[in-house]
Amino acid sequence: MYFRLMGKLNARRKGLLEEDEKGFTLIELLVVVIIIGILAAIAIPIYIGVQNNAKDAGVKSDLANAKTAVVAYYTDKGSAADVPKPTFDKGTSTSLATYGYTQSADTTSIGFKNGSTPTSTSFCIDAVGSTGSLFHIDDSNGATTGACK
Repeated sequence: MYFRLMGKLNARRKGLLEEDEKGFTLIELLVVVIIIGILAAIAIPIYIGVQNNAKDAGVKSDLANAKTAVVAYYTDKGSAADVPKPTFDKGTSTSLATYGYTQSADTTSIGFKNGSTPTSTSFCIDAVGSTGSLFHIDDSNGATTGACK
């Protein structure tokens, strides 16, 4: 059985060689390589753009989580003027990590608007993403592009 099968395969191979069909021509291979190159040139920039959009969405999610943590902080501590300012630093008594905030790898920096003191009814948080994009969120609006005003 084995030798009969091998004999038929050998005959088939010899039959193809007799027809001068030894493989693809150089032109056919070049056309395939060019088509693959064109497809890669289209697909790679689109893929990078989708990755950047996903990273920016991660920063906006971090801002929404920070807003929730700030509201929880002031709900717990009260809204008196002597309540210490919440921080994004871990390990402190005023850390927003205690109230569920965690920072993802896509957010390079986050903090309250420079020069402002957040209160239970008025705050604005700025964040910079790994793509270099700047976003902010405040007490009454969702995450948007740009810095706090």
